[in-house]
Amino acid sequence: MTKSTRRSLTAAAIAGTLTLAGLTAAQAGQNGESTAAPGPCADTEGPAALLTVDYRNGKLNSGIPDLTTTHAPADDASYIVPSGTDHAVAHKVTLGDPAYVSDGAPRSESATNDVHEGKFFVGDEQRYEFSVLLKDWKPYQAGDSESGDIIAQGKHAGGNLPSFYLMTKRNSIAFRSPTLNLQADVVADFRSYIGEWMHFRVDVSWTDDATGYYKVSTRMPGEPEFTVRKTYENVKTFHPANPADFGYLKWGLYRPGQSLEKGDVPTRLVHHDDIRITDLSRSSGG
Repeated sequence: MTKSTRRSLTAAAIAGTLTLAGLTAAQAGQNGESTAAPGPCADTEGPAALLTVDYRNGKLNSGIPDLTTTHAPADDASYIVPSGTDHAVAHKVTLGDPAYVSDGAPRSESATNDVHEGKFFVGDEQRYEFSVLLKDWKPYQAGDSESGDIIAQGKHAGGNLPSFYLMTKRNSIAFRSPTLNLQADVVADFRSYIGEWMHFRVDVSWTDDATGYYKVSTRMPGEPEFTVRKTYENVKTFHPANPADFGYLKWGLYRPGQSLEKGDVPTRLVHHDDIRITDLSRSSGG
């Protein structure tokens, strides 16, 4: 039985049953194993989610004991905010302030590196969905620094580069696979959506040869369905430079190479909600 099948059977048995309360935020390492169960499924349509992080209980770890929360020490590097009828998570980074530095860089992120159901392995075929709100976001203007802000990653373990990430770039949102040198805008201009929820979906077939794929879709405010924005087929999607057996998701705010000296925006703030991982090998749709 494959790792993907074992994980899917476990998730099907226990999805929707986790009702933990009063848990403190986890501060897990990057490569440890976990016995944590997945969170409750966000809806009942389609296959059960392997993992759902919806922050409904108002906790930074969304009731998932081994979910990694921010490593940045600032009290407001990550915090819970109201969202509709429940909650979302906010991540904040202020350049030039060591309280917003995590693992040596200006960032504040949450991650599934220690949550078994949040990991991916070669042979998995998975869908990643999440909602993003750019809070009080200063748009790009001619002459501003053109540095990008990473808002979500599919990350190889072991300190490797990500397999893929989504980043704000000027006033667009781009999908990028840095090792494969692939990049495409999936939101041409987000300025009219600042302060509103944008919804993203990334489907991946995880392969260590050139038989995999990435498929990126968006659902913008006012749109009833997801629209495919970019597909890459026949690509190697699992490609760590250093040895790594698995990968995991990260979401929040990572500001690589940015500084006040370069004229980058001093403070950025982003909200995330409804992070959901689904096993596409058990789905008849796609």
